Amino acid sequence: MEEVAHFTEGEFYQVHFDSRAYIDNFYFCPRGHEEENFLSFVLACLSRTFSTGKYKGQRLIEVGNGPTIHSIISACEYFQEIVLSDFADNNRKEIVKWLKNEEGCFDWNPIIQHVCAIEGKRPFDVEVNLRQRVKQVLKCDVRLENPFHPHNIDPAECVITSLCLEAACKDLETYRKALRGVATLVRPGGILVMVGVLGQTFYYVNEKRFSCLILSKTNIESILENLGFTIHEFNILPAQDRKKIVSDFQAVFHLVALKSATYTCDG
Repeated sequence: MEEVAHFTEGEFYQVHFDSRAYIDNFYFCPRGHEEENFLSFVLACLSRTFSTGKYKGQRLIEVGNGPTIHSIISACEYFQEIVLSDFADNNRKEIVKWLKNEEGCFDWNPIIQHVCAIEGKRPFDVEVNLRQRVKQVLKCDVRLENPFHPHNIDPAECVITSLCLEAACKDLETYRKALRGVATLVRPGGILVMVGVLGQTFYYVNEKRFSCLILSKTNIESILENLGFTIHEFNILPAQDRKKIVSDFQAVFHLVALKSATYTCDG
């Protein structure tokens, strides 16, 4: 497998990340990669978060969704407009291809059907909602103070970020600044939903190695607390024994955090 000596930031993804290989390898079925229950854990957590309709509003923003739509399946019914985003052009192209139902687009039906079976919904209705409610697919760079520069996006009732920040940030200070930028996209009283990995340094896509910032639960809790969030739940699935090593993560996490209605950013 190909090694990389430096941290693989966004520019490396733009050139080397194979979007289709990634979703083919990790999202071809609800369980995800053959050696893990990573995806089924994430889908179940997101379903519990959103399927009751407790969290709803006008806008949902996902920051750094890659070439995937799985994070918004359970949420799409409860938000009138959804903004998706990613740094890499090919990731955004994969999303647009699916939204337009173009020939050769990735088949998300097994994942949608799995979520609908959990929630008692009709897959056709959910698929229609997804395609209708995603209004924008934007370029984002979480290393910027405004991740959507030069666009200005109004804060949303809900922001999701999944497997993005730890892959984009070379050190903890960069991560802290990136999460601060993401936090500005959450309106006071809104929620931040995060999915990520703990203790990971790398992962592979088709034998191409990508870097990951090592994070701990304490790191994340501390940063969010300082940004005016109260964590309502922090779910962790430890890594299982693996026969084929495609990453070295110690655990996957899902969290839901509420932004204080009175918090203000003082720079």
